[in-house]
Amino acid sequence: MKFERRHAILLLAVAAWNVVSFGNFARNLYSAYESGEDRATGYWVAHTILIVVNFVIAALLGSLGWKALRSTKGSSA
Repeated sequence: MKFERRHAILLLAVAAWNVVSFGNFARNLYSAYESGEDRATGYWVAHTILIVVNFVIAALLGSLGWKALRSTKGSSA
């Protein structure tokens, strides 16, 4: 499969969306923790892992999108 410019832009957009949405989720989770919200430890651990995994996915998609965008530089779709 050959990546086109629109594929690269889509990958970068999804990566940015993951960073923004899960950054907000992380901030809200931290705020809840700091305010003393009473939850089981598993809740905090599971949600923290979810946030970390989604940031890793965003990094991978962003990297792939950036490489695809650079390889399509100069061509227009």
